[in-house]
Amino acid sequence: MEKIIQRLEQSKYVLIASHISPDGDALGSLVAMGLSLNALGKSVTFYNESPIPAVYRFLPGVDRIVRHVDRPDVYDTAVVLDCTDISRIGELAGKEAFKPFVINIDHHETNTGFGHLHYVDTNACATAELVYRLMKAMNLPFTQDIATAIYAGIFTDTGSFRFANTNRAAFSICDEMVRLGVDPYTVAQHVYGTYSLGRLKLLNRALDSIEISENGKLSFMTLTRDMLNQTGTQPEDVDGMINYAKRIQDVKVAVLIQEDEKVGNNNGKGHQFHVSLRSDGSVDVAALAANFGGGGHRQAAGFSIHGTLSDLKGGILKWLEQSKPEICRN
Repeated sequence: MEKIIQRLEQSKYVLIASHISPDGDALGSLVAMGLSLNALGKSVTFYNESPIPAVYRFLPGVDRIVRHVDRPDVYDTAVVLDCTDISRIGELAGKEAFKPFVINIDHHETNTGFGHLHYVDTNACATAELVYRLMKAMNLPFTQDIATAIYAGIFTDTGSFRFANTNRAAFSICDEMVRLGVDPYTVAQHVYGTYSLGRLKLLNRALDSIEISENGKLSFMTLTRDMLNQTGTQPEDVDGMINYAKRIQDVKVAVLIQEDEKVGNNNGKGHQFHVSLRSDGSVDVAALAANFGGGGHRQAAGFSIHGTLSDLKGGILKWLEQSKPEICRN
């Protein structure tokens, strides 16, 4: 951590980035880190390639997040948050002009160790916990805005303190953030308490799409671009829907396949999909995701892939049959 602190203190132009299709931890960590470096007098760009999900637009500072960077060559340091690999920030990672010193801060077991300096701790409940630790080590002030971002990151990544990654630090840090002025009710209402009519219509279609394996242990949910267009919703409105497929009695593994807006390839075959995976712990879905170039945690992971829906489902079933045959067989 000491080398990371030294690098940040020496930096002038910093890019803070988190993964595409961001969740609460990706955005909370990004905002908290960005605002804290602003307090150090750094010139900071908050970056995420994807649209911000409506449920997280309440976060202070989230309006500063940009989806495009015109001059990727101007940064001396990039802090990449909550990403298993730098490719998870999207197209910017592949740009020739994007060559800053990279600091990798993450808590996923499948982190590839990318970057020049790493702060990866798989025991942390969220990347927001690591940002909190780093801020403490740098003696940076915790404003109410920063506290809200850190609280939201931990609150969402632990499933409101229900998931297996909920540790003592999750409660102690969030308690400290509440004492700094965070209102837990307000955060919970934004994240879980308000839905648009379009999102509810999309949820109805998502529930209708659920397919269950014969033994009841595997569920597939599929969302197409047509479903989003018909309900007037955006890809970010899909956030959290996989939990309905996971909570079905006896289901061990839930798969949400979401068709991306980028469709087709050079030969006109296939589509781009984002796949979310959830497990009750009996299957390591991070390993499943890694097989397709993604990553995550044992109980929650994901990946993006180009192909056909039938090939994608077949590939997932093949991996499960080889690694956990009891999930697919009666």
